[in-house]
Amino acid sequence: MSTDDARDQALFSYGTLQDAGVQRATFGRLLQGEADALVGYRRAALKIEDAQVVAISGQAHHPIVERSDDPADRVSGAVFAITAEELRHADAYEVDAYQRVEAPLASGRRAWVYVKRNGG
Repeated sequence: MSTDDARDQALFSYGTLQDAGVQRATFGRLLQGEADALVGYRRAALKIEDAQVVAISGQAHHPIVERSDDPADRVSGAVFAITAEELRHADAYEVDAYQRVEAPLASGRRAWVYVKRNGG
C-alpha cells in the first residue's frame, strides 16, 4: 500500500454506503461516521438495474442527489474517513448513474460524494 492509500479521504454518504452490510461487502469493515449534511443538493430515487448492487444493498431503488445550487437545500447523511483504496472500492460499488465529486458539507468540511452524473 502506498502512502497515498493510507491517507484518510472524507466520504459523505446519504444512502446505502451507511448500511452495515454494504460497508462490510464494499470495505471489509464497518465505518465510523459523523453526522453532517450536503449543502446545495436535493435528494431523489434511482432504480438500480445492476443485480450485484441490488444483492449487496437489498434495495432496487437507491437515493441519488443532484445539485440545486440553493444553499437552503440540505441532504442529511454521514461523513466517513476511508483510505484511497477504500474509495476505489466505493467507486466500483456505485453504478454509472453516479459520479464522484468533492462537495461542501454543512460542517464546513469538504468530502467526496456520489451525485447524479452530469448533475454534480
